[in-house]
Amino acid sequence: MAKDTRISVEEIKKHNSPDDCWLVVEGQVWDITQFAPSHPGGGEIIWKHAGHDATSTYSSVHSPSLLPSNLDSSKFKGTVDTRTLTDEWQKPPPSATTELQLHEKPPLDTLISAQDFEDVARRTATKKTWAFYSSASTDCITRDKNKEYYSRIWFRPRLLRSVGNVSTKSSILGHSVGLPIFVSPAAMAKMMHPSGEKGIARGCHDDRVPQCVSTNASFPLDEIIPSVPKEKQHPFFFQLYVNKDRAQSAKLLRHVRSLGVDTVFVTIDGPVQGKREADERVKADESLNSPMSGQKAKNDRRGGGIGRIMGNYIDPNFTWSDFAWLREHWDGKIVVKGVQCWQDAQKCAELGLDGLTLSNHGGRNLDSSPPVIMTLLECQMNCPEIFGKLEVLVDGGVRRGGDVLKALCLGATAVGFGRPFLYALNYGEEGVRHFIDIIKQELEIAMALVGITDLSQCDAMYVNTAELDPFVARAWGHPYARGRRLGSGGGAKARL
Repeated sequence: MAKDTRISVEEIKKHNSPDDCWLVVEGQVWDITQFAPSHPGGGEIIWKHAGHDATSTYSSVHSPSLLPSNLDSSKFKGTVDTRTLTDEWQKPPPSATTELQLHEKPPLDTLISAQDFEDVARRTATKKTWAFYSSASTDCITRDKNKEYYSRIWFRPRLLRSVGNVSTKSSILGHSVGLPIFVSPAAMAKMMHPSGEKGIARGCHDDRVPQCVSTNASFPLDEIIPSVPKEKQHPFFFQLYVNKDRAQSAKLLRHVRSLGVDTVFVTIDGPVQGKREADERVKADESLNSPMSGQKAKNDRRGGGIGRIMGNYIDPNFTWSDFAWLREHWDGKIVVKGVQCWQDAQKCAELGLDGLTLSNHGGRNLDSSPPVIMTLLECQMNCPEIFGKLEVLVDGGVRRGGDVLKALCLGATAVGFGRPFLYALNYGEEGVRHFIDIIKQELEIAMALVGITDLSQCDAMYVNTAELDPFVARAWGHPYARGRRLGSGGGAKARL
């Protein structure tokens, strides 16, 4: 059909099944048969409107630009012949009323915190999407403590200072940014919204928030980078899982470098994937695939864990000595992601790396691994000299602008947000932009109330960590290991 074709209601009503599904939105007729199964809110809500006018349902959840920007132009069939309209046909089908309530998203401007985005995602995302993103390893202890332990650090405000002009501008790995945060790498963002990593990129553009793109992203990097205007030189980083087939990783690194990316984050805390039980319990959509890693989702006798199944290409034998190999194939900056103790942080500095990210993978791999803020304190206590040798980033549990300020006062260069950006993507790029505005406002308020106006003024004097200090691991090692042989290497040697 030509795009100017007028289509009667009787014709539209014939396309009313999952195998042949047309919808009408604002008078335009779309064929979304192929799109419906991948709809972030589930295909059911779409199929209940098949052959009907879905304008009222669609408009309550999505922006007007969603269909044109996410569907091929060939899916646009024409416009409704208004001479054939009836009041009955324009009403939402009765069977869709309950479903709409389950998947309905409140207006974006009513969300005012990261928790609001999470709450909406819990109600509106598909079961598998929610299970994959929210899940963590076994009992989820680390996931929950990541967030909780920030609340155990207290501010020490200095008052009667001129704080009328606060700036959140900073620099991350040589890139000027609007605020000291970045998007942590996460797999398959398209599960949350059709725009996936492209939507995140567009939402981050205004404030120059760097995006670290995962090897397991749902789009190739050469489609994600052009999502923002080239002349603006938006900062992108690339997160690498080293492939068992090193030649594949070397080829990927060359391609990433050719696209202008200057920093690679090498994830070291996932030589094997953790047991994420909520993810395993819900079957995976076997049409999911990651173009850069070449992995596909499937289900097996252990469940439908996307992380486990799509991460089986990762090399479990990558060690410190292999950074020499990495240097041969990457001439840009190197950041190690997943450091969880001061000894490994010190090792990164000794190797002359450009940065490290203190992270426990959002609690998704080893449960009972230390909360990220504790590892930051551990580094300050045992190897403070590293903060002058490389950039120390943190990732995990941060939900407020005040949390960002606490981390920076304790020496971090910047803070990564993982799940919160994915939950914000539930609203597309507008949601990402709105989430960044929320964090920026919270950070500005916290800075002013603490008594600083520029992030260069961050200092440990503005925080009280006494509640956590007794639990920080000291350089002298584990008290119960003294005088014992640990493996074949002896006590002191093994402890390091």
